[in-house]
Amino acid sequence: MMILYPDIKPYREQRFETSSNHVLHIEESGNKDGIPILFLHGGPGSACEPFHRRFFDPEKYRIILFDQRGCGRSTPHASVENNTTHDLVEDIERIRVELDIESLVLFGGSWGTTLALIYAQKYPANVSAMILRGVFLARQRDLDWLYKDGANRIFPDAWEEFIKLIPASERNNILSAYQKILAGNNELARMAAAKAWSAWEGHCATLRPNITVMDHFAEPHTALSMARMEVHYFSNKAFIEENQVLDNMGLITHIPGIIIHGRYDMVCPLENAMSLHNHWNESELQIIRDAGHASSEAGIVDALVRATDSMAKIVGKSA
Repeated sequence: MMILYPDIKPYREQRFETSSNHVLHIEESGNKDGIPILFLHGGPGSACEPFHRRFFDPEKYRIILFDQRGCGRSTPHASVENNTTHDLVEDIERIRVELDIESLVLFGGSWGTTLALIYAQKYPANVSAMILRGVFLARQRDLDWLYKDGANRIFPDAWEEFIKLIPASERNNILSAYQKILAGNNELARMAAAKAWSAWEGHCATLRPNITVMDHFAEPHTALSMARMEVHYFSNKAFIEENQVLDNMGLITHIPGIIIHGRYDMVCPLENAMSLHNHWNESELQIIRDAGHASSEAGIVDALVRATDSMAKIVGKSA
């Protein structure tokens, strides 16, 4: 079984100012002359972590990580102003231009898969390949699964903790109820809601309980950005049309892609990946039999490292 590449440090870190008060944290590591690959983290509202550099052979790849608006080391933290899918897509394009890259390999997980696909559909000539893990299509059915009726039947105990903060009269619309608390003036209530929101996703993220994953989701800085951003995006249906990703796959069906999805993914059910694969001629779907949603699970790590090694050969030949 493949494991992560050894830990490496960035050779360059930058701050990119946008036209709307957001400042993005960007880092590069690996081979300056290697295949450019852009890591798109999940959430919305998560962030890049040091281990994310380790999915890629540092001798073959120019590894680019950035924290999306309001996330991680980008500022202002947890800000939802001027923060939409369109804004993030244009941030990716500006990063590509600023770093003088002709075409990118996109590596996205969860929400990062949505973002990768929407960027590719707008700028297909700028994408050489994609590696996607834990596919999220941002349809109403996908939101309902996690926040209305679906995962709550698999994790009823965690669901009870998740909705405990919400008055019974408001539990028919969890997104709206959480949005009200997170936008309120009570700081203690906001933080409690952020931790409860983030913990719910953490409970659903792995096949087996994982204290490291749960600790990451519970960390206040991460919890606040994830809660505020996810409520903001999902209340607005991710700022895209219903079924937009699948409806526009004809624009990018020629781009080579590897899709990796855990069979027991309770955040983004396997049907997401199957539907995407069926709309994407040049995709390969790998179903990981003993994994859930998290990129840190052993079976997912193995598949992702193999995928990046394989894609380096495919992209290298076509370059």
